Amino acid sequence: MNKNIKLAVAGAVLALSASAANAGIIIPAGEWTIDINGNVNTYANYTHYSTGSAAGLGALATPAGASNLNGEKAVGISTGLLPAWLGFTGKTRQNDLDVEFTISMQPQSSNNGVTGDGATGVSGANVVALGGAAQFLNRQTYVSFGDKSWGSIKLGKDLGVFASDAILADMTLLGVGGGAGASGNGNTNATLGGIGSGYIYAAWKGQIAYTTPNMSGFQATVAITNPDQGFSYSGVNQDRYGLEGKASYSFAQDAFSGKVWVSGASYDVTVDSTHSYTASAGDIGATVSSNGFGLTGYWYQGAGAGTTFFGNNGYTTTYGKRDSDGGYAQLTYVTPFKTKVGLAYGLSNLDRAVVADTTGVKSNERITAGLYHPLTKHLNLVAEYNNIKSDGQNGGSAELDTYSAGAILFF
Repeated sequence: MNKNIKLAVAGAVLALSASAANAGIIIPAGEWTIDINGNVNTYANYTHYSTGSAAGLGALATPAGASNLNGEKAVGISTGLLPAWLGFTGKTRQNDLDVEFTISMQPQSSNNGVTGDGATGVSGANVVALGGAAQFLNRQTYVSFGDKSWGSIKLGKDLGVFASDAILADMTLLGVGGGAGASGNGNTNATLGGIGSGYIYAAWKGQIAYTTPNMSGFQATVAITNPDQGFSYSGVNQDRYGLEGKASYSFAQDAFSGKVWVSGASYDVTVDSTHSYTASAGDIGATVSSNGFGLTGYWYQGAGAGTTFFGNNGYTTTYGKRDSDGGYAQLTYVTPFKTKVGLAYGLSNLDRAVVADTTGVKSNERITAGLYHPLTKHLNLVAEYNNIKSDGQNGGSAELDTYSAGAILFF
């Protein structure tokens, strides 16, 4: 995992020191230092689907009796919001530059197909019935160089800039969150956490990014990114890169620490010769902690940005752009027994483009309660309850409850 994710994972459960969070398996190799790092996690999930009706495009909750469900319940064993992770990072100092590369791979335990590893190549209508859609992922391949005096430049594939702090502050990063029903059926590599029910997924993007040096807690990043990512339309041959940026301020004094951030993104999308639009979004968030308590608040707003994944259902050729907004609030407390107790509420809204636009979801709403206990320094037991409710612009409504238990080990 990259540094940001390792720190978020460690802090979310153990509130470990930064030095402990950064240390993987360190191997000196001549002029290089190699850091082998990652995590392994698996959860047993039980999902109960309430009776209801389909809530439209983009709904996260599906009613009982839908074609892809076994009546009112689904059970399964899967990876969580984080897939399993194996990362290789190399660092060196050459010609007054800090040079770094990272390559990572992400396997999973979610494939429940007839072979258990996707070897049958299941596709199409049989994916849900037999499993096989979960894939071996590659989320990071990048090189960076710079100096603390002027900042750093990153080239390659890594976590997107917009909304990245929202997912890194989410306590379900160590657990499951939403989406366990599908994962339990074996057709996804990872669950959703709070994606689509509190924030838009930052995703893993090819990018060229500049990050300023840390200036007494203030830091900023600007990036150009691959333009053809995540939209309801393929958006091939776009005429400009995506633009993303963020600024943050981190502070600490005695037992009190925190971070405030803002970020934004803009993409031009060409649907066809007669339909094009600009998808844009911005957010603001803050997290503070003191004496075992942690509080996070986050809000985003977008035009054409859609919901869950950036650009997803954000535009219709019939009616035009849809506005969206949402956010989440999260309260955690580390007990004297080191168990972290957390409660979160998240909401993602998708507006109609016009009054007649009734095909999309109206809102996805999430309540999460979680327990995260450090059994050892790096091995953590996790238990979560997640309630997801989807309301549609068509008047439909569906709800589900997921109970998850498992463990995550990170190094």
